[in-house]
Amino acid sequence: MVGFNPLRAGIKKPFVVGLLITVFVSAVVVGARGTGFLQSLELSAYDLFMRLGVKTSVSTPPIVVIGITEKDIVERLRRWPLSDENLAEILQRLTEYQPAAIGLDIIRDVPVPPGSERLAGVLTQNAEIVVPMKFGEIGVRGIPPPAAVRGSDQVGFNDVLIDDDGVVRRGLLFLDDGQTIAYAFALRLALLFLAQQDIGLEPDPKHPDHLRLGEITVPPFEENDGSYIGADARGYQFLIDYRSAPKTPLTYSLSDLVGNAIPPENVQGRIVLLGVTTESVKDNFVTPLVHGRKAAPLLPGIELHAVIVTQLLRTALEGYPPIRSIREAWEIFWIVIWSGVGVAVGLWGRSLSQTSLLAAVNLLLLVIVGYACFAQSWWIPVVPPAIAWLLSVSISTAVVATIEKQKRAALMSLFARHVSPRLAEIIWRDKDQFLHGGRPRPQKLTATVLFSDLQGFTRVSEMLNPEALMDWLNQYMEAMTPHVVKRDGVVLRFIGDAIMAAFGVPISRTEKDAIARDAINALECALAMEAQLISLNRRWRDRKLPLVGMRIGIYTGEMVAGSLGTAQRLEYNVHGDAVNTAQRLESYRKDSFDPDPIDRPCRIYVGETTMRLAGDAYQFEFIGKVRVKGKQQKTEIFHLTGRR
Repeated sequence: MVGFNPLRAGIKKPFVVGLLITVFVSAVVVGARGTGFLQSLELSAYDLFMRLGVKTSVSTPPIVVIGITEKDIVERLRRWPLSDENLAEILQRLTEYQPAAIGLDIIRDVPVPPGSERLAGVLTQNAEIVVPMKFGEIGVRGIPPPAAVRGSDQVGFNDVLIDDDGVVRRGLLFLDDGQTIAYAFALRLALLFLAQQDIGLEPDPKHPDHLRLGEITVPPFEENDGSYIGADARGYQFLIDYRSAPKTPLTYSLSDLVGNAIPPENVQGRIVLLGVTTESVKDNFVTPLVHGRKAAPLLPGIELHAVIVTQLLRTALEGYPPIRSIREAWEIFWIVIWSGVGVAVGLWGRSLSQTSLLAAVNLLLLVIVGYACFAQSWWIPVVPPAIAWLLSVSISTAVVATIEKQKRAALMSLFARHVSPRLAEIIWRDKDQFLHGGRPRPQKLTATVLFSDLQGFTRVSEMLNPEALMDWLNQYMEAMTPHVVKRDGVVLRFIGDAIMAAFGVPISRTEKDAIARDAINALECALAMEAQLISLNRRWRDRKLPLVGMRIGIYTGEMVAGSLGTAQRLEYNVHGDAVNTAQRLESYRKDSFDPDPIDRPCRIYVGETTMRLAGDAYQFEFIGKVRVKGKQQKTEIFHLTGRR
């Protein structure tokens, strides 16, 4: 596909072809996306972007995580679940540190005596304590909070949304069952802290159904956002941005709290999250940050809530934007754009290597653009457009390759396969110079024509039966043709026992050295054909077959080259006075030629122009200046007798 242009490669309307490929590929990819077939791939890309996300430099969020470890359960508590007495004691101790909020991530729907009354008192007397409940799924009953705080602002559901692949990517602000609206556990804690700075949830002025934290609107997650297809979007959901969380949150164990090992200044005015971090209590989750999910540790539920609280605080206090996705219509447009660009690269690529390079570079560019947008908290899918890109490039390249293959076959058929591989490549490389409308354009050029004919063929045809005659003639043609091809000549046609070849076509020569080289190639071809005929006659003599001589005429001059015929049958040929002269040289005084089949079977007559172009490397015998048949002016004829 060197130097390819679709207009010259047989694509009459490349725009129409490109449009059809674009529409087809876009429809396939959009259809695959609509079925959810690409969802898992795109979510994997989303997770990768999340892991690669650069965390912005922020101060440590005002959150403290106190985890109940395996060691705490075995050595200090010596039982699980915690009794109400133990829980009341822990909460009472935490309130003495004067935190802004305390999040107890331990379900306590039924009393665990002893100490149930004390626990109820601690909860009702400290409004900064938030306890969890399970809202439950559709048709599944939830788990209520402790009776002492039911119906109050101290309750938040801690339900976690888990995608089909087991990864937690979405969080919740609200859930409702058609009668009541429930707040999320993390949202309750964040609002308690933000209330100190007079920041709360407000409806967005432009979109009243959207909520704002500070100056930032948190749009609700829709069922087809990003790469999701038909996701459960009930309640008020958002995408969890794990990049907003610190790498190492301020974390202590229950033993640190009981042993007074926590500095009071690290807790005062902050949000405290109390929950289980041991793996024996199944409260761990897979997140996009977990690379190699089976080998890497999972994220405890209490730390997952810490991530969500951190994100909400950063949104309200620092203007940190939530992860947003473009509308579905824009996603489809994004796919169509990349499909169209892929088609353009495939159709207009100048070579297969260039097309492959452009495909790889643009694919990398797509990933970079997707990641750059993700860094700005915009989720633009990259997998569907990448597939559209690759399909478009592949299909359009295949279309071009098919057309090129057909065109090359048609072009090469004009020369009856009798060209050298090197000349074939030159013809294909420079086809734009002489092709027009799918066929060689007529052109005037200077070339050398060689005509050969057998002396005594009539006698041979009378001696052999038809089958033997054709076998004998094919041996002759098969022996002579390679000598033309080897010297970059083109066998234009076989005429009975005659051969017509040209040197210097179909690519026009303009430099004198190139024209001289074509003339020399024709002379070398004639000498080689003579040597080949000697070898053939010797073999035929041994097999008792007829022997023949050969006449050759060679002339260099201007001629017109082009193709004749219909689209189904085209023949490339050369015409003009120089061609006629070469043929007349071959037949000049043919009846007086008496060849020696073994020693000197060939007579090579050359015109003056060819002789002068050959230089001093060859021996010529001047025959005379004669008027050949069909020409008014006399022609100087020279007999090529060999090399000097």
